[in-house]
Amino acid sequence: MHYIVVTGGVISGLGKGTVTSSLGYLLKSHGLRVTAMKIDPYLNFDAGTMNPYQHGEVFVLDDGSEVDLDLGNYERFLETNLTGDNNITTGKVYKEVIEKERRGEYLGSTVQIIPHVTNEIKRRIRLVSAKEDFDVVLIEVGGTVGDIESMPFLEAVRQLNREEGGNNFLFGHVTLVPEIGSVGEQKTKPTQHSVKALREIGIQPDILFCRSKKPLTLETKKRLSLFTDVPLDGIVSVNDVPNVYLVPDAMEKQGIVDFIIKRFSFKCDQYNDRWASYKENIKNPKETVKIALVGKYIELQDSYISHKESFSHVTGNTGVGIEIKWVNSDDLVNSQEKLSDVHGILIPGGFGYRGIEGKIAAARYSREREIPYLGICLGFQVAVMEFARNVLGLKNANSTEFDTKTPYPVIDLLPEQLGVIDKGGTMRLGSKKVLLKEGSLASRIYGVTEIHERHRHRYEVNPEYISRFQNAGLMFTGVDEDGIRMEIAEFRDSENLIAVQYHSEFKSRPLYPSRVHLYLINKALEYKQQVLEATA
Repeated sequence: MHYIVVTGGVISGLGKGTVTSSLGYLLKSHGLRVTAMKIDPYLNFDAGTMNPYQHGEVFVLDDGSEVDLDLGNYERFLETNLTGDNNITTGKVYKEVIEKERRGEYLGSTVQIIPHVTNEIKRRIRLVSAKEDFDVVLIEVGGTVGDIESMPFLEAVRQLNREEGGNNFLFGHVTLVPEIGSVGEQKTKPTQHSVKALREIGIQPDILFCRSKKPLTLETKKRLSLFTDVPLDGIVSVNDVPNVYLVPDAMEKQGIVDFIIKRFSFKCDQYNDRWASYKENIKNPKETVKIALVGKYIELQDSYISHKESFSHVTGNTGVGIEIKWVNSDDLVNSQEKLSDVHGILIPGGFGYRGIEGKIAAARYSREREIPYLGICLGFQVAVMEFARNVLGLKNANSTEFDTKTPYPVIDLLPEQLGVIDKGGTMRLGSKKVLLKEGSLASRIYGVTEIHERHRHRYEVNPEYISRFQNAGLMFTGVDEDGIRMEIAEFRDSENLIAVQYHSEFKSRPLYPSRVHLYLINKALEYKQQVLEATA
């Protein structure tokens, strides 16, 4: 087994996940079998209970694991499905160590960070590497070198390097090379200090991934090599590009894969760039539509990163550029003027009452003006609540999540959630079968009558109201395999609405975009043309 560990220095948020994912794409494009892992040093057991403002989007895997958003990057770039084992947290490690201590597995020992915690970290890494016949395991260590939380993990990978042998191990370090002054002089000192901190804990990087606004000059690379002992051909410029799917190109042109292949003595296939035409569409879209993403976490766009990537996948496959207009749902309560120039509306998932009335207003605006609408999870429930209030005339219809005393609980708690106290890992999670009604809009969008999609919710459409909705024209054309839970909604007399209880964005891939996101953009194009013709 060969391992590449990616650490970060200088500051957080440099894009270690994108670097790791891009490296995975390049290695896979040379015919190697690759998987990726993310180490998150926080004490949370998983990302499930974290506010998006704290850590961005909570990504959900097929097995129901709630994980860091970087695993979404791995899945998209590697075109694979991962499991919860691919995400290690301090919480998972310490929980296992304490449970072993309570069972007496360490009987007689004083349980310590070294060796007990570091051994558990190594065990979890080897567990993933042994799942399949992989050539390379990529391990991204979250946080920044020097963080107290990261120290046990860095010590564990240092030990792993010692145990697995130098020819099977590479350390990559992501740093910042800022540009100072009017001439944009590239400064190497922050990287020098970061590498020094890494060396102090026993790790010498083999590769530097240097984030910068512009490509590193040869002089900058030579200076970095001199002061860090990283070979010149192991210093990679990762400068700003307009789209993350262009990062692998920039890295490949600098020969980093050749460097890795030589170090690991691999015999590889020629580079097969599966995204060639995809990237041309990304760089040169033929036309553009404007989509309003209506949410309450829009100040941190990573809260909706899988939707951004899904739209990017649509562009790559259709050549239709997508301008996302980020709209705070609270701004729509009294006026929907911010939606007047858009060609489609997306309301994504979310929790909590804040912002819900603005989302309901957006759904009504869409229905009454026949603007294409895509609802995901909460966006699905919002469409149901709006229809109940303004078509069925059920004043103050709501979800019991937001109003436990609503006279019309059209959205209610899942029966199996009654009595559930713990918040982490207790929702309806992971891949579930969805059955589509033959001849429905949903079945035409997917081209089949059975799909599997990822879920993350506690509430559902109240079965007591389903017949009233369908009699009035809001049709539920997708249900769970028991025929009990409503999964997809559409209008009987219009094709402008598609709303789904599941998170289709989590399974969107560069070459296989989310079907409902693709449908939204196609309808938005039609709507844009209608507007142009009406104003001509």
